[in-house]
Amino acid sequence: MPPVSAIMGGVAGHVPAGTDHRRPPIASHAVAASAEQGVHDDRALVDAILGGDRDAFRSIVEREGPGLVRACHRVLGDLHEAEDVAQEALVTGYRALPSWRGDGPLGAWLARIAVRLAVRRASGRRTVGWIEPEAMAEIAAPAGFGDPAIAALRSERSALVRSAVAALDEPYREVVALRFFAERSLAEIATETGRPLGTVKTHLHRGLLRLRDALDAGGAR
Repeated sequence: MPPVSAIMGGVAGHVPAGTDHRRPPIASHAVAASAEQGVHDDRALVDAILGGDRDAFRSIVEREGPGLVRACHRVLGDLHEAEDVAQEALVTGYRALPSWRGDGPLGAWLARIAVRLAVRRASGRRTVGWIEPEAMAEIAAPAGFGDPAIAALRSERSALVRSAVAALDEPYREVVALRFFAERSLAEIATETGRPLGTVKTHLHRGLLRLRDALDAGGAR
């Protein structure tokens, strides 16, 4: 990923507005103690950043940057392009920090920004790069989805997969991308998108069915 100094340079002179914001409540139902503590820690970091502490933002860049690059790389297939998009996501996130609700991990919020930017860029391409098999091999398939779409997302090298994901309609595209490219849990996706968990599961199921159909159609050509 780009040097931290490069990312920090992208936010120089732009301290987010809203330094007197009120601390939002932390959702506690169905959240493990460790996850809840993580959100509290994120809240402290964000409060420090909004108070003008650039070192606090540097710590977020160092902690979340590699994961954002990995997610973008899985979408785009090009490391340099993925680094550029991850940097853009971090700068965008920095500027939007006052809008972070604090009801889920900051990393999931940043991942949503990064995936949206990466998919947008991938959607505008004529061609899409290869998927590295090692990048997808460790992604666990959710229970009940043992079909070719899952296998393709986990190991397929064809450019067709990225094209098919980028071509999905919303909200299916976002849910599939967050689940498999950004490796976010269904609960995290529900929190970040503001949708009920059952709705997210339905969107994932339908998105995978559409993806499978697209892959089958592409393979038939």
